[in-house]
Amino acid sequence: MNSSARGTLLGLLMIVALLGAGGRALWLWLDKPIARVSISGDLNYVSASYLQRELAPLVRGHTWLSLDLPSLRDQARHIQWLREVKVSREWPNALRFELYEQDPVARWNDDALLNSRGQPFLPGPVSDFGRRLPDLGGPEGSGHEVLAYYDSLRQTLSDLGLTITQLRLEPRGAWRFQINDGVWVILGRTDLDARLARFIAAWRRQLGEQASQMRYIDLRYPNGVSVAWHGETAAASGKE
Repeated sequence: MNSSARGTLLGLLMIVALLGAGGRALWLWLDKPIARVSISGDLNYVSASYLQRELAPLVRGHTWLSLDLPSLRDQARHIQWLREVKVSREWPNALRFELYEQDPVARWNDDALLNSRGQPFLPGPVSDFGRRLPDLGGPEGSGHEVLAYYDSLRQTLSDLGLTITQLRLEPRGAWRFQINDGVWVILGRTDLDARLARFIAAWRRQLGEQASQMRYIDLRYPNGVSVAWHGETAAASGKE
């Protein structure tokens, strides 16, 4: 290699070294401690102060450029009441969280809530939902199925002026629901549509007038119903 070539190569190496040093210096200059965290989103149930307390440990000790945003988003999504999270950097040393809150539509298995997609979540610091929620329950992973059947029942029974206050799917697949905080209706596992139609007919014909006297209505019969009355130790059976 002649002297001219060596000089050119040396010059290129020096440029690369300077660029590398400059880039590292620029990175260090930009990668400052996070000075501000802002939150946006429609919050109907949890307060901004609660979310700030929950988010603060996730960003504490990190710097602006070094922070792994996808990992931070995944961690933030585990905060109670957050359904979805978007996070972005804001110049020069701030972070912005765009938060999407859960939408509770029902209570679930006594200690949890269901969102509109049938996904359970814990209520966390919230106890007042502004309205009464139906009480649903079922095996693990059945939230979507139970919520869908609740919506179907609610529409079917609305013409009778009945409100479904509780609905349960048992581990073996049997259904039962409570109407107007009083009478339980036992549907069982099979022929649900036919049994529900039988209940509606019996309610319109006679049972609706005696609702305050009944404990439950059992529809697990081929052609009739069994009614348990308050004050009785055993069910009184009858056929339609």
